This record gives sequence, structure tokens and C-alpha cells, in this order.
Amino acid sequence: MANQKVLDEVVTKVNELLAQSPVKDVEKNLRVMLGGLFTRLDLVTREEFEVQQEVLQRTREKLTALETRVAALEAAAKADLSNTLDVPPETLDDLSETE
Repeated sequence: MANQKVLDEVVTKVNELLAQSPVKDVEKNLRVMLGGLFTRLDLVTREEFEVQQEVLQRTREKLTALETRVAALEAAAKADLSNTLDVPPETLDDLSETE
């Protein structure tokens, strides 16, 4: 997990700085503190973000395709109704606007 990697890197750097220090509890306390901070931030990994981004892109593409299809079906239905009633399509547009 990315959070664990970042936490480990920070702890490693702090360990390097405090290698000569008699304070060994600093690592433990820092790990607990940073772990709590990352948990509260409710972060997602880059991988999870990219997966959701791809899902959103596919959803947008499907929505666009469906909107195009619905528009074509509405136009075809309007043309069929116009031919059946022998009414100009503009008249049907006027009727749909009053609804």
C-alpha cells in the first residue's frame, strides 16, 4: 500500500537522523502518529484512482453513445408519426413543446 511505503520512507529517514540519539521511542511514536494521520486523511492509492478514472471515462463514453442513440430513436419515431398522421414534423415539434 502506498501509505505504508511513505510511512516507511519517513521512518527510515528519521532513523538515519536519530541513529546516534538515545531516544529509540521516537520511531515508534512517529510511526503511530503518522499512521493515524494517514488513516484520517482517507487517502486512496494511485492505482485505485486510475482504475476509477478509467471507469468514469468508460461511463462517459457509454452515456454519450446512449444520448446519441436516444436522439436518433426520437427523430425516427417523430418521422414515423409524421408519416402516419401526414403532418409536417414542425407541427409535432410544436405539440411536444406544449407538454
